[in-house]
Amino acid sequence: MNATERSARIGAPDLWFVLVVLALAWVWLTRPWLFGGLTVPWDAEAHFRAQLGFLAHSIHEGRGIAWNPWIFAGWSQISDPQSLIFVPVFLILALVDPDPSAQAMDAAVFVQLAVGGLFLALWFRDRGWHAGGAVVAALAFAFGGSAAWRLQHTGQVATFAMLPVVLFCLDRMVARRSIWWGLWTGVAAGLLVMGRDQIALLSIYYLFGHALWEIFTRPRPLGHFAATILPGLAVIVGGLLVVAVPVAMTMLLVEHSNRPAIDFIGAGKGSLPPEALISAVIADLFGQGDQKVDYWGPPSPAFGYTDVYLAQNMGAVYAGAIPILTILLAGIGRGRLFAKEIGWQAIAAAFFVLYTVGWYTPAFHVFYDVMPGVKLYRRPADGAFLIGFAIAVLGGWLTHRLLTEPRPGPSSLPVKAIQATILAIVFAVLPIAFGLHADRLALVWKPLLTALAFAAAGGVVIVAARAFVRDGSPRGGAIAVALLGLFTAFDLSWNNAPNESTAYPTATFDALNTQTKDPVVAFLKAKVAENDHGVRRDRVELVGIGFHWPNIGMLHGLEHTLGYNPLRTAIYEAATGAIDHIAIPEQKTFTSLNPSYDALLDDMLGLRWIATSLPIEKIDHALKPGRLTEVAHFPAIPGIYPAPGRPETWIYENPRALPRVLLVDRARLIDQRMVLAEGRWPDGFDPTREVLVHLSGEGTWEGPTPAAEPTATPPGKAEIVRYLNTEVAIDVDMERPGFLVLNDAWHRWWKVEIDGAPTDLYRANLLFRTLRVPAGRHRVRFTFRPFEGVWRDFPILLGAKAK
Repeated sequence: MNATERSARIGAPDLWFVLVVLALAWVWLTRPWLFGGLTVPWDAEAHFRAQLGFLAHSIHEGRGIAWNPWIFAGWSQISDPQSLIFVPVFLILALVDPDPSAQAMDAAVFVQLAVGGLFLALWFRDRGWHAGGAVVAALAFAFGGSAAWRLQHTGQVATFAMLPVVLFCLDRMVARRSIWWGLWTGVAAGLLVMGRDQIALLSIYYLFGHALWEIFTRPRPLGHFAATILPGLAVIVGGLLVVAVPVAMTMLLVEHSNRPAIDFIGAGKGSLPPEALISAVIADLFGQGDQKVDYWGPPSPAFGYTDVYLAQNMGAVYAGAIPILTILLAGIGRGRLFAKEIGWQAIAAAFFVLYTVGWYTPAFHVFYDVMPGVKLYRRPADGAFLIGFAIAVLGGWLTHRLLTEPRPGPSSLPVKAIQATILAIVFAVLPIAFGLHADRLALVWKPLLTALAFAAAGGVVIVAARAFVRDGSPRGGAIAVALLGLFTAFDLSWNNAPNESTAYPTATFDALNTQTKDPVVAFLKAKVAENDHGVRRDRVELVGIGFHWPNIGMLHGLEHTLGYNPLRTAIYEAATGAIDHIAIPEQKTFTSLNPSYDALLDDMLGLRWIATSLPIEKIDHALKPGRLTEVAHFPAIPGIYPAPGRPETWIYENPRALPRVLLVDRARLIDQRMVLAEGRWPDGFDPTREVLVHLSGEGTWEGPTPAAEPTATPPGKAEIVRYLNTEVAIDVDMERPGFLVLNDAWHRWWKVEIDGAPTDLYRANLLFRTLRVPAGRHRVRFTFRPFEGVWRDFPILLGAKAK
């Protein structure tokens, strides 16, 4: 083995040097978030910070993590793919820190990306590819593309970070035909699939194809395939051990959710316009990261796309000048991507591009109709994560080739012509054409010149690194690795710098801190605490106060009738009008069954305190004067540029809000589908005197038609003596038999006992829970049992009727 071949591997002595280079780059690239007073905004704080806080608080307070009472009147948290319960890094953080900060959460995200980048470098090592290519690939993976620009999508980033881990284990399993490595591959793949998102789906398709490519491009492929059957079975066993229960829970949740499937139009509206992919070459052409520029790329009115629903950062896929330069000039220009060694990676890259641009090519219609799982997701643009992965792998491998292959002779005229054409198209024709199309040509020159400067510098770095490698000494190889790592880290820190999509001042999110100084939070917590006794537990509604407010109750113990989550139960959405978010007043949606805050359904929910960013009459146009009482008004809190502050806030009281627990004499049979379809309650319905039980659907009434007539007084007295996330205990003293109604969301995995003896639990009043209670003193205990429930409901997943 000659000196060049020796330096082509990350050998044992060189591995530590590579780790040092990657660690220093990691510190440099994460310093704005971990040490600079910034935090990842948007979904990271509004959704995932609340999920992490809920998990940590619930663990340390012993409240149970499986059910979340703080959003949508109750929610199966353990079934939610975005709950973070099954993400190891976040679970560990929640176990060791009872109140994780924004910085702790950001650190956990960056640690996962670091692990992914490290395993990608180790994968390069196993394949005998140069350490310089490994460093470029690792940094491009962890700090380029969607991993950098969509940090706020915490769950998807966690899934994405697992991909190189599975790839590393899978390659070892195939190469060594090892059952042990098969088991590890299954475990790692299970952790990847645990994300239960589109990144996981695409990653599994990619990994399956990679395994087949590795097996059937070897000499004697059938023999190798036979030798990998047992390791392959070990993959299945390891994966099922990790993922079977969480995935089953999510599938059962989706069955009754607002999103059991996404139609083609719904999915297509989440497609990435192909023009956005120019960001792989010119990082900020459209102003995604420049706060002084109004975004003008696709989709935007300026560019002409208004039929897709994507945030401006979703089209940003820049992963470094060196990776994209090598792909364009060496990979495409010189045909290196047609090599068998990298063939599957090139094919996968083409697939990821076609998938991500969605309905802009006919290919997505085929993917949607043929590929299992695609119909579950609403945004093919999520495939941009995998485009970033492909750029990292292909760019890293091509860097390896340029560093280690014999010095090529002069390029032929056709090759030079192809390369010149490619450069002219991506650095001149396309950006200028886009600028003219959107009438933004003046905004093109700064990002274009920046891209040209980094491309030229990247070319110089590659030439210099190659010269050091050709020197043949370990020192030369180390200098080449350091040079490539230093440039790539600087490149990504400049072109993927913190911006309004990825970094806000941490103080922006003070309201999420348990010790917040925001007076709105303090007022609501005090009011709720005042009435938390007997059978009362008041709920709140937060309307249009800010992007990060809807899930704030998960951190402060405020039970919100709404929330921020793409998933809700279908019946709750239909009855209440709850949508994904309530960040702005216009997102408040009323329904025929809940047409106003002066509606019986809000009373049954126990909605007593309503905080709004506008006077209530500007939100609820049907509300009659005097039906709600204004009890507080708070001035706006200014934001810290570029983040907005909290707007002026009004708080209203609904004096008709009902207690959490009701005791009634009578149950009336109804068809819940008719109530929803007609948008009105049965004539004469009074929830303080009777309960509606159902003839169809989950929790239906069994037995003879209830015949008791309502009386003027309740049949007894009740008191909530224990209220945890997954357990509610109520003491009752019944003068006569009757029904107890608990105005918490119905779910079939809730079970109920009277004095320790199980009894039947029924759906009540469309959304809630009820049971028969005999005369006398009793302890009624509700418990949420998801593992028992998923086992009992498993036949549903197989298409059989659950018994």
